[in-house]
Amino acid sequence: MKPTPEQLAAAQDRTIDDVIGPDLRVLFCGINPGLWSGATGHHFARPGNRFWPALHRSGFTPRRLLPEQQGELLALGLGITNVVARTTAQADELTAEEYRDGGKALVERVERWRPRALAVLGIGAYRTAFGRSKAVVGRQSEGLGSSGTEATEVWVLPNPSGLNAHYTLDAIAAEFRRLREAVGD
Repeated sequence: MKPTPEQLAAAQDRTIDDVIGPDLRVLFCGINPGLWSGATGHHFARPGNRFWPALHRSGFTPRRLLPEQQGELLALGLGITNVVARTTAQADELTAEEYRDGGKALVERVERWRPRALAVLGIGAYRTAFGRSKAVVGRQSEGLGSSGTEATEVWVLPNPSGLNAHYTLDAIAAEFRRLREAVGD
């Protein structure tokens, strides 16, 4: 479904439901929903977003899912949430305070659902939300939640937005694949 200009305008500041549940291998975490996602109620819904193709190319899904099939992720041990719940046209509309507050709320979700790994899709969002200015793409040295073996691993992966020109789809899929191989099936 392609939203109309009116539907896109009305989607500003909406929230969409997380795709989340118990026993997740990976909880993917976007920066915040875009207007297409707000209008459709589906994560990573804008054409040109590379999340769904990267998820498939990395081996997380047996076929390329469409945004409206996001509910199928739970059976695969995968989920989706966002650092900031508020829908915007662009991530630069978010404040540093929203990122920090979103980081705290994200920790609460991780402690509640206890996924094996949290994958934050965007290094700038991770750095701001968690105060880790020197973080790099890949597995982070500190997990979230309980200490020891119960902690959720944290990974920072490239933002799959079509606006992220620093990474090709193949490069994004390769980073997703590293995560998949680390968490197993």
